Amino acid sequence: MSFITLSPSSRNFSELVEFPFAPSNAADPSLEVHGTTVLTLRYSGGVLTLADRRATAGNLIMYDQAEKIIALDDTTVVAISGAFARSIEVCRFLKHSFKYYRRTVLHEMSLEGKLSEISRALAGNAPMAMQGIGLFLPIVAAYDPKKNEFGVYFFDGAGARFQNGSYACAGSGSERIRGVFEYISRQKGRFETRSLEEVLYDGLTMLDIAADLDSATGGFNKTLPVTRVLDAEGNREIPEADLRAITDKILRSQ
Repeated sequence: MSFITLSPSSRNFSELVEFPFAPSNAADPSLEVHGTTVLTLRYSGGVLTLADRRATAGNLIMYDQAEKIIALDDTTVVAISGAFARSIEVCRFLKHSFKYYRRTVLHEMSLEGKLSEISRALAGNAPMAMQGIGLFLPIVAAYDPKKNEFGVYFFDGAGARFQNGSYACAGSGSERIRGVFEYISRQKGRFETRSLEEVLYDGLTMLDIAADLDSATGGFNKTLPVTRVLDAEGNREIPEADLRAITDKILRSQ
């Protein structure tokens, strides 16, 4: 009897690390932490991503310092909504998957490859999502260095991918502000034609509205939201002093 041994290079990252997309021992639904508002907006030089910091379990506020924006690499930023613990787990897997590919083939994974990996991770998580204990919906801000183009992508629970040239939003508070995006675009012009400062002000205003209308979305009276800018030079957080100046202005205008 002969056996065929697969070399490490012929197996993908999830097979090597035996990543459990759909474990049989589902968690207690009462322990799921979810509820948020995350949004991604194009601007003239790149993409801006914002998120509140509140993590909830049902009607309980569990934590007010949650990090819901994760940089998978220098050109890919993910904002997470839904089951917080599961979202973090999958994002860590994707981050290491991209790194594993780069070190294995000595070449950066293409944007199409990265988006396909994200879709595959969501499809693998579908059994847990169907049980109502592991659903999460990411928004992806990405830069394609080959085309010198920025993109905003969002997904459904089965991994289907969609692209929007201007904006995307997700989370329990997103339904309250979905129409505001189109109103601002018609009144002030499309987001991708405007400056970072203008788009940041509008994005924070929408986040504040969502916090007023959705109990699972945290405001920024006590804690500043999470922000990350992606441009041709990479991704970075907005300095706290600059963010504080704009949030104070928004709160004073109420």
